[in-house]
Amino acid sequence: MAEDQPPSTSGRRPGLLGRLADAFRVAPRTRDDLMDILREARGHDILDVDEHQMLEGVLEVSTMQVRDIMIPRGQMVVLERDASPQEMLAVIIDSGHSRFPVIADDRDEVVGILLAKDLLRFFAEEDQQRFRVKECLRPAVFIPESKRLNVLLKEFRHSHNHMAIVVDEYGGVSGLLTIEDVLEQIVGEIDDEHDPDEEVLIVPEREHSWRVDALARIEDVNEELGTDFSDEDYDTVGGLVMHELGRLPRKGETLNFGGLRFTVLRADRRRIHSVRLRRVTD
Repeated sequence: MAEDQPPSTSGRRPGLLGRLADAFRVAPRTRDDLMDILREARGHDILDVDEHQMLEGVLEVSTMQVRDIMIPRGQMVVLERDASPQEMLAVIIDSGHSRFPVIADDRDEVVGILLAKDLLRFFAEEDQQRFRVKECLRPAVFIPESKRLNVLLKEFRHSHNHMAIVVDEYGGVSGLLTIEDVLEQIVGEIDDEHDPDEEVLIVPEREHSWRVDALARIEDVNEELGTDFSDEDYDTVGGLVMHELGRLPRKGETLNFGGLRFTVLRADRRRIHSVRLRRVTD
């Protein structure tokens, strides 16, 4: 029997690390060199689209700061410390989030973080009279706007916190950031159970409120909502929002236009993904 032969060194090596080794025949000297090599590897099909985007995302995260992706103060969904359990529950259901900053007199006074499950437990046990928000608060983590995302991600992993409150140089609250926001810079948008079916672009939520995919066509929105938006300057809901704001908005930003309030639910550095439309009442 012939002796076992060593594996051939010709051809492309399997696995991502092997393919990267094939790409890095010339050692990069700068970050720009490394980005160029990754683009070249993508062009030669050594990396697929998702692998290329994630690797570029990892490199970008190391240069980005919290202020680059944080949810601005004005778009934070918060709970008021003195609100009733029913009022808090309404905010939780409307937003679909799982963690909420709890404020005292204003948004600069964040007294802690409330997990939706801690409030929902009292409703499940039909013991709402015994609910004391102070007993359920988790400590809030405060971080500066200048903190780098890769450092924050490491801190999130070690502390098991999923949300941080962002403060400016004067100690005022300027926004918040979640671990999901950081991870999405690497892997792209993360869908969750609150995201609509991709085939259903306009989803009624409750009276006078709809969750709409940003790619929904203006003519379909007009037909569904009885609106009369023009489609001369844009074809989609996302295009309408960007046109009226004059820029690509961040998640949580709002726009009042044509009798509706547009709230950006999901967006990344490239495009808007989904918005909530709600009729504005005088």
